[in-house]
Amino acid sequence: MLTLTQAKPFTSGSDRAVPPPAGLENSSDALSLMGAPMTFSRNEEIYGESEPADYLYKVVSGAVRTYRVLDDGRRQIIAFHLPGDMFGMEFGDAHRCSAEAIGSVTVRVLKRSAVLALADRDSDASRQIWEMTARELQRAQDHTLLLIKTAEERLAYFLMEMHSRLSARNEVNLPMPRQDIADYLGLTIETVSRMFTQFEHASTIGLSGSRRIVLRDRAALNRLSA
Repeated sequence: MLTLTQAKPFTSGSDRAVPPPAGLENSSDALSLMGAPMTFSRNEEIYGESEPADYLYKVVSGAVRTYRVLDDGRRQIIAFHLPGDMFGMEFGDAHRCSAEAIGSVTVRVLKRSAVLALADRDSDASRQIWEMTARELQRAQDHTLLLIKTAEERLAYFLMEMHSRLSARNEVNLPMPRQDIADYLGLTIETVSRMFTQFEHASTIGLSGSRRIVLRDRAALNRLSA
C-alpha cells in the first residue's frame, strides 16, 4: 500500500507538486513524464478502498487489478489495468475500490493536484486525461453489460478484449490467473476452466499452459462476444 511517507518524493514545499521537467511545461509529453516510478511485487496493495485519492497511477509494466470485496466476502474485480493505462481516477476524494499488483508491476505515481494543474494550462494534456477517463468509463459500462451474458459469451468477450489490448497477433499471453478472470466475469473458477476446455475442444482456441492462448477462430469468438 502506498503511504503518504512513501509519496513524499513527489511533493515539495507545503505539499506542492513537483513541476514537470524543464521544457515540458506546455507540452503534451509532460503528462507521460510526470511523477516517479515505483515497483510493487505480486499481490502487493497499491491503495485500499476508502483511502484518500491523492495520487493517480500509470502502468509502465505488468498488470494491476482493481476490486471490491462484497458483503458476503466474495471479490469482484472491476478492471484490469495494463501498460499505458492510468488508474486511480475518482470523482470524489476517496478511492471506491482497492488496487493490487497482479505480478511484478511498475507504475508512475502522479500527484492528483499536479495533474489537474497541468490540465488547466495544457489543452493537449487535458484532452489526454479526458480520453483516458472516457475509455475507463466505456470499459466499466461494457463490463456491467457483460455480466448479463452467458458464461460462454463472457469468456469470449474477455479473450477478445485482452487480444485488442495486449497483442495484434493471434495469441494472447494473459497476465492474470484464472481466479482473477473468474472474479472479473462473475463466474466460478470451475466454470472458467470448463469454458476454456470447451473452446479448446471446439478448436476455437489453443492452450499452451494456463495463460498463453492461441486464437484459432477469432470469427467464432467475435460472434459470441457481440
